[in-house]
Amino acid sequence: MGFSIFQVTGGIGKHIAATAVIENYRKTFSTEKIVIVAAWPEVFTNNSSCDRLYKLGFTPNFYQDYINQNTKIFAQDPYLTQNHILKTTHLIHNWTEMVGAKFDYLQMPVLKIAATEDDLAWSKLPKTNKPILIFQPFGGVENSTGLNYSWARDIHPKLAQGLVDVLSQKYQVVHVCYKHHPILNNCFRFDETINKKALFAMLKHSDKALLIDSSLQHAAAALDIPCTVLWNITDPDIFGYNMHQNHKPNKPYLEGT
Repeated sequence: MGFSIFQVTGGIGKHIAATAVIENYRKTFSTEKIVIVAAWPEVFTNNSSCDRLYKLGFTPNFYQDYINQNTKIFAQDPYLTQNHILKTTHLIHNWTEMVGAKFDYLQMPVLKIAATEDDLAWSKLPKTNKPILIFQPFGGVENSTGLNYSWARDIHPKLAQGLVDVLSQKYQVVHVCYKHHPILNNCFRFDETINKKALFAMLKHSDKALLIDSSLQHAAAALDIPCTVLWNITDPDIFGYNMHQNHKPNKPYLEGT
């Protein structure tokens, strides 16, 4: 019995998509022992398709324990392939074929939420008589430029505020964000650092979700929760899921305009 080692780097959303790839690999190679080395290992906790889990950079005795003539190593980045760059194939489809697994249909990502994570999610949400709407207009950690808004993926802060002003008349809007993101009025701001799966579990306790192409839209797919996703430069045909209501711009982005 050999080991199949998957190294997953990049953002949280990419890690959640990777769980679908692991599912496809497990179905194709049922006898392999799957070892995950990930930047965000909490995405894979309690996942039955993962036999061993390590955080990237913390792999003691790894070579001695797992590297032999029967080991398969998958450390390639699907973002650097021709299919992805030319936007011809969905990320999960492309990645599945990269690792030699069988692709029959678009496997949904997998997140296993523990009871403690679910309880934490519930405790962090505001107690209100209004239905709860999870709102993620901005995504990504703070970068070296110090900018708190990405025009390529985020909703413009003025538009985001306009949406909140309307939605807050009916819903208790919960603005999920990092501390460096713009402040919006008339909503409950949640920028606390908690376990990522507890954060995702907030979707289970909400009535609606309005999101961008970020980790929460992948998590919603994994938890079988349809939501509305607004897209800009990135494409739902590559990163999204048909179970969601995906809205793309009316006009394509033109370089240099």
